[in-house]
Formats: sequence, C-alpha cells, structure tokens
Amino acid sequence: MANLAPDEAGIPGTAPSLTPLNLSSSPSDSVGEVARRRTFAIISHPDAGKTTLTEKLLLYGGAIQLAGTVAAKKNRRQATSDWMEMEKQRGISVTSTVLQFPYSGCVLNLLDTPGHQDFSEDTYRTLVAADSALMLIDNAKGVEPQTRKLFHVCRQRGIPIFTLVNKMDRPGKDPLELMAELEDVLGIRAVPVVWPIGDGDRFQGVYDRQTKLLHLFDRVGRGGEGRAPVRATNLEDPALEALLGDSEAAKLREDIELLDIAGEPLDPQKIAMGEITPMFFGSAVTNFGVELLLSKFIAMAPPPMPRRSEKGDVFPEEPEFRGFVFKIQANMDPNHRDRIAFLRVVSGHFERDMAATNPRTGKTLRLTRPQKLFASERETVEEAYPGDIIGLTNPGAFQLGDTVCTGPAVRFLDFPRFAPEHFGVLRNRKSEKYKQFQKGIQQLSEEGVVQLFHEINAARTEPILGVVGQLQFEVIQFRLQTEYGVETLLDRTPFSYARWVEAAPETLQNIHWGMGVRRVEDDYGNLVCLFESEWILNYLVEKNPNLRLLETAPMGVVPK
Repeated sequence: MANLAPDEAGIPGTAPSLTPLNLSSSPSDSVGEVARRRTFAIISHPDAGKTTLTEKLLLYGGAIQLAGTVAAKKNRRQATSDWMEMEKQRGISVTSTVLQFPYSGCVLNLLDTPGHQDFSEDTYRTLVAADSALMLIDNAKGVEPQTRKLFHVCRQRGIPIFTLVNKMDRPGKDPLELMAELEDVLGIRAVPVVWPIGDGDRFQGVYDRQTKLLHLFDRVGRGGEGRAPVRATNLEDPALEALLGDSEAAKLREDIELLDIAGEPLDPQKIAMGEITPMFFGSAVTNFGVELLLSKFIAMAPPPMPRRSEKGDVFPEEPEFRGFVFKIQANMDPNHRDRIAFLRVVSGHFERDMAATNPRTGKTLRLTRPQKLFASERETVEEAYPGDIIGLTNPGAFQLGDTVCTGPAVRFLDFPRFAPEHFGVLRNRKSEKYKQFQKGIQQLSEEGVVQLFHEINAARTEPILGVVGQLQFEVIQFRLQTEYGVETLLDRTPFSYARWVEAAPETLQNIHWGMGVRRVEDDYGNLVCLFESEWILNYLVEKNPNLRLLETAPMGVVPK
C-alpha cells in the first residue's frame, strides 16, 4: 500500500526520465512537439476488456462520437480497432492497431495489441514502439498467464507500466487483495491513484486521491456508447450513506485513511524503474472512471524515450530523422491491395517528400505518401515527430526491423524473430491461383504473421509454415481466401520446435543429425533445424557441444 501525496498525483516530480517537457511550446518547436507525444500500448489477457477500453479512450479523447463493441449486434457499431474482417466475425483482435488522436494538448499514439497468446509475436514487436504500457487486470480473475508474459516483456524493455483494474461493475476480488497479488505474482508494488466506491451492482464510481473528490457515475445510455454522466462530491457528503449504506461508506473511509497513512508516495523515478505501478479502477463497458484514467495517465506517462542502436542510444532531441519499421500490414485498403510499413519516429523531424535512406539496402527513398494511421482509416500526413507512428507505402522497400534515416546510418536493436511452435504445409487447391497463392504467402510472411522454411537447395514452391500459435493458421487461410481469392488445405507436420543453427562449417560437417530432425533454411538463408520432440533437440545438443541452437534470430538480413 502506498500514500499518494496531493502534489504528486498529477504531473510527475523530479525524475528526468518521466518529467514531461514544457507543453506550452509553439507547434514549430520540435522540443515542444516531442513533449506533447504519448505513445503507449494496452496489454492484457484475452477478455479482460482491452478492445472495449480502447473504444472508450477514443470516445473520451473525442476521436469517435459513439463507442462500438467487440461483438456488435445489429444496428450496433463495431469496435474501431477491430477493422479486419476476421476480427469482426470472431470478436477477437488478431493484429495490432495504431490509433492517433489529440487529447488535452497532447498527441496520443495508442497501440492496441492482440490479447490472445497465439498472436503474441505481433504484440512483442509492437511493444518495441511503445514508451509505456497500460495493463488491464480483470477485477474477478486478477493476474492471468498472458498478462504475466506481457508484463515481463515490458519489464525487459524498461517500459513503465500503469495498471487499470477493469470490470469493477462485476463482483470481484477485494482491491487490497489485488494490490497484494500484483506484488506477489509480478514483483511490482501498486500505488492507487484512485480507489473504487463499491463493486459489482454497487459500484458507484471512484475516489480521486489527488483532489480528494468522489466521482459518482450514473448508469445511463445505451451500452456505454456515450459518455457516463458524473457528479463530484467529498467523503463528508451525508448522501454517501444513503448511496452505499452505512457499513460500505464506513469501509470506504477506512480504506482511504489506511492508504493515506501507510506506504510510500507515488515516485516518478520508481515508476520509470518498474518498481511501482500507478493503479486505477474502473469499468470500461460502463465508462466509469475512463476519463479520469485518461487525464491522469497522460500527465504521468513519459514522453518519447531514446532507443537502443548498434551505435548507442538515439535520443528524440537529435536533429537527424531516424525511425524503425516494427510492423507491416498488407491489404488494409481492399481497393488498392497495398502494403503499409508502420514506422516509429525516434528522432528528428519527419516531413512529407523528404529523402531518407534504408541502411539495409543502401537505397535512398523519397517518402512521398506518408500516412497518419487510425485503425484501417488513413490520411496523408505532412509532418511527424518522435513518438509518432506513420504509415509508409511499401512496394517491397521495407522489412520488419528496418531503419529509415537521414545522416549517418544506424541500426536499431531488439527485433528478434521468435521460434515457432506449430508447423504445416499449405496446399493451393486451384492451379490457376498459383501466382496469387505465392504472392499471398510471401506478403503474409513479410508481415511476420508466419515464418517460411524451405528445403535446402530446392525450388521454393510449397514452404513449411511456422507459427507461434495455431490460431495463426486459421488467420492465414482466412486471409488468403478473402484477400487473395485462394483456397488452401493445411497439412500439419510432426515438428514442434525450431532452432536457428550457429556453428563453424567444420562442426556442421561432422554432425550426425539422426531421426526426427529436418534441416531447412528460412527466408533469409539462415540454417534452421526442425525437431519432432524436445528430447530429440536436447539429445542433439548433448552429443554436439560445439553446436549452438538459438530460439530467436535477428532481423534485417536481405531475404533470398
């Protein structure tokens, strides 16, 4: 438990890494523009309410007028971030989405990530582009397995984490119990910024520990499509007993007094170091507490942070334009069948029609059609600053992990490809669709949806497909049919593990590979071994101590 001092609940204090710069700078001032940016990802276990929260942040940010739903019924809006046809049909997020919108003098770049573990590789790559993360916890379920995995990815990347306990409109765990669970399971101390007033049917709103005001909400409107009416009062209001009952009102006052007396203050430096997480409570579906969360989050969240490169850290204030490609998406516009490279601006000032270099290829490109991204909607953008995400049309010019820059070439780090765990071969059912089949497979592999493995020194006709989660096979077949007009059959293979091989040529010549192992190469020409079981993998390592088998492989190599 922690005490939130009134002067520490809004704009952070003295920690350099979390202190926003002067937001009153003129629009032409690049330093001021950097200070206005907040680039963050939302992470959670499936069904914790991530897409619903995204809709409500857009609603309160003024980006949309009515909030949609994940599984929209007739005459109801679909969720803005779930733009792909399969997402609309299945009611799950299968790809990361970028949504940029202004709010309260800031420019927010919201990265909505898939919650399902089968699409975690896309989420991991997207987190490379985030400066902070908003972690959703289900009020009743607490910390769940996928939340734990994503939390540790954020911690490894040094991303500050803010926590929202969602679904307070349903019965759940005691808030103090949830605080203890975060510390016991994740190793991070929670500092409540607001405190819930009741839960389940008796959830009435939240108490703001900065202003010492109760924010009481009314349950009106159609399924949370519009803003929830709110009225503010204080703990001494005699109407509190009538609203909550004597015992619940007394418990609320006791909890708040306990929080104010016990524990540490909300220290910005400890947020930056991942020692504490500011904690909020609310209900995304009813809109309770969403606006308060949004306003306090942008006050505490860091502006754009430096990024690691092979030549050292690259800081936002540096004059040279530099950015990296963390996602590629094909067919966002079905009418044009284009490919968009999602680029995170790291430093400098981006301007439309500027010339920049891709160090991987050595080619200088004129960036003539940069686009502002809002789910599947796009519009031409004239300029961008560190923290912004822009879309670049990608006629084969960019790959995942590419740097785009002016001045001396740099290469950003932390873009691994993860070892897939499920393998299969797709068969094209109609020979007249051969070209479309090849094009679709290649473009989906460039997105990172699937990894392709080929027989060594063989014609590349029907590669072995590797995916992290088996639901990705359904996505691939669905997209091949709906976006490329290709019907396929999937033949599963017996392999369960893939490892990239690192060894001297003489070592490779003397290895007896044995049964249950197939040597292939990836799209980049790297040697990869596929194994039918973990026992076979471990046996090969034991018998060949000079052989290194890697679970990840670096990106940025020119594919064959």
